Amino acid sequence: MCFSSLCANSSSHNSRNFLPPPPTSSQNMSRIENESGFLSSDAASVGSEDDLKVDAQKRNGVIPKEDHLKSMRNAYESIIQHVGEDINRQGLLKTPERAAKAMMAFTKGYDEQLDELLNEAVFDEDHDEMVIVKDIEMFSLCEHHLVPFMGKVHIGYIPNKKVLGLSKLARIVEMFSRRLQVQERLTKQIATAMVQAVQPSGVAVVIEASHMCMVMRGVQKINASTTTSCMLGVFRDDPKTREEFLNLINKR
Repeated sequence: MCFSSLCANSSSHNSRNFLPPPPTSSQNMSRIENESGFLSSDAASVGSEDDLKVDAQKRNGVIPKEDHLKSMRNAYESIIQHVGEDINRQGLLKTPERAAKAMMAFTKGYDEQLDELLNEAVFDEDHDEMVIVKDIEMFSLCEHHLVPFMGKVHIGYIPNKKVLGLSKLARIVEMFSRRLQVQERLTKQIATAMVQAVQPSGVAVVIEASHMCMVMRGVQKINASTTTSCMLGVFRDDPKTREEFLNLINKR
């Protein structure tokens, strides 16, 4: 039961992969690809082993982090100049690089995968009563304006012979919130990830957040907050179970 019609199906994990231009004929002549997928020289040495690995990454559509940072730094320089500032002013000399690194940190969730995040922290346990982790702090970037929204996430689930390490619930929130997001989709993605992780009898997720796109611009309503929820399984089908969850997360 998603309280917003905008809740969408969980999207597949994205990555910072972009297709580079095809290699030149000279590059093809100087290196050949072996069966392992790495590149090696077919004649005299044409670069270090690290260079060859970087070249292999680019040919496979993976751009190294350093190249992303350089491109983003250049983009931030352009933005700063276009708002009318002097990019050579002392206080701004390192701002483009800082901003680029910050953006990479804000969106690190694109580089994470659910299976790797869980790290086998799924345990067999004969427990079928509600488990709730509430007040998980969250911040993300609104994909419409690239400004933050922040708040708290409450997750409840009813195990079906399997339980998940409690810290992993917070890590799931972190993985999906560290992307360009809308709150409605974030709510559904967290719930869907819980289903994938432990196949529970039901999952409930509620997010309460304040959006800077409503505070810093536009209507500028500083006290407005947004609540979204997603109920799956028994939380959707059984009103008493849903009510118990909502009462518990509102209990202070």
